[in-house]
Amino acid sequence: MSKKENLNLILLNVARKEHDADWNWRGVNSPFARIYMVEGGLAKVIMPDGTHTIEPGFLYLIPAFVTHGYENDSLFTLYYIHVYDEQNIFDRLSFPFKVTANETDAMLIRRLLTINPGRELKRSDPDTYDNHPTLMRNIAQNEQFPFYTVVETKGILLQLFSRFLEKASFKQELVDKRIIKVVRYIREKINRNIGIDELAAICYLTNDHFIRLFKREMQYTPIQYINQKKIEKAQLMLIIGEKSIKEISYDLSFENISYFYRLFRKITGMPPNKYKEKSQIERSEN
Repeated sequence: MSKKENLNLILLNVARKEHDADWNWRGVNSPFARIYMVEGGLAKVIMPDGTHTIEPGFLYLIPAFVTHGYENDSLFTLYYIHVYDEQNIFDRLSFPFKVTANETDAMLIRRLLTINPGRELKRSDPDTYDNHPTLMRNIAQNEQFPFYTVVETKGILLQLFSRFLEKASFKQELVDKRIIKVVRYIREKINRNIGIDELAAICYLTNDHFIRLFKREMQYTPIQYINQKKIEKAQLMLIIGEKSIKEISYDLSFENISYFYRLFRKITGMPPNKYKEKSQIERSEN
């Protein structure tokens, strides 16, 4: 793996959980990664490459956007950590499913739980948390913790992730370093009005060649990708900030608020005012 790769890991959930034949789900596909450490008992995780038994003595990683399932028919205890990666490293790297755990790993996970109280899932059913409003609300929880806790949390997550990074490898689908550089640029400049000309210039390509290359590597056109990331940022701003919808649209360089409304609804399924109202209701219920 390149030393220039960046990781910005954000904690969503962490908890110790006991199951008794009730950890049985199919078709789980989340926009975040999961790390598991089993404390006692056995269970099965159904991955695209087959069914795996998970047991004490190992750390397990399920990347974002990997469809999987669970099977459990007895008493079973585990620690779970849900992590959002702003850099989409799973788009670029393949990771091992498990690595041998050591006492330091266990200590780090227990410390992560201690400094992040109240971060457990309210319900175990993935349908209740595998959605953008809940994802953005969980990201927003980090604003409620002291800065030193957020820093320590990120440090622990990086240490745990490093255990898998050692055996990670680049995927064949996304190997073009020019596109990796462009994706980073988009994320850093997401508040700006980003043009195709400046992105193509980063790659030293013509506009047409750049657009074809970007779509081949990312399965989106550059504009589609930029819009997706802008709306994700808008979702977060609506939940954690006090700015009006109009102010948020301008902060993200949407000169036409009507277009912002249409794009937000197309991507999230609801207009921004309804999204904010729904998020506030969900937050009060939790």
